[in-house]
Amino acid sequence: MISFKKVFVKYTKEFYALSNINLDIEDGEILALCGPEDSGKTCFLRLLAGIETQEKGEIYINDIDVKKIDFSANVSMGYIPYKANFFEKKSVYDNLKYVLSIRKEDKKTVNDKINQAIIDFRLESIINEKVHKLTLFQRYLVSIARLSFRKLDILLIDNIFEELSKDEIAEFLRLVKKYLYRKGLTVIYATSDDKLAKKVAQKIVYLDYGVIVNQEDNKKKDK
Repeated sequence: MISFKKVFVKYTKEFYALSNINLDIEDGEILALCGPEDSGKTCFLRLLAGIETQEKGEIYINDIDVKKIDFSANVSMGYIPYKANFFEKKSVYDNLKYVLSIRKEDKKTVNDKINQAIIDFRLESIINEKVHKLTLFQRYLVSIARLSFRKLDILLIDNIFEELSKDEIAEFLRLVKKYLYRKGLTVIYATSDDKLAKKVAQKIVYLDYGVIVNQEDNKKKDK
């Protein structure tokens, strides 16, 4: 379970990015954070990923303070931000190889997994392309492929949809569900699109100016 308890994040003296957030997210739940720009969605995800820290309050994942979590041992978390980090001047192949190499996979396993990712995510035309030359959608394909190399406990997907076409969004969601979803996986989408939130999530939490203003069950949506 993920628990936010009276969480506050202040970016300036006058502005709270998040204010008094109290929320429990069950294991295996698919949640959407929905709200306009600057409503606190990205801040929420970055707190969970350990990229930012709260000014006040507590955040727990499986009863462990998020500030003390070892993400290489305690929790397997995947995060797809709006701008994912890559080695921009290296090829897609080299970026995928690096992720597997730091996990000390043997050469055959590295080659087998990359070759399978090329097939699964249709990377044939870009596998030797430098990342900085990729389109936004292609970068997201590589992001999903990179995460597919491990089993995730939590998947965070930031507000990445606004600059994608309807077909690209549909393909992105299809690939995420096919290759990243598994039993027990907790998924949190951040989006400003209410229709998309209702399409993908079992529960929707509406944020505005850093405050939870409403919650809506949407249990008919499942994996």
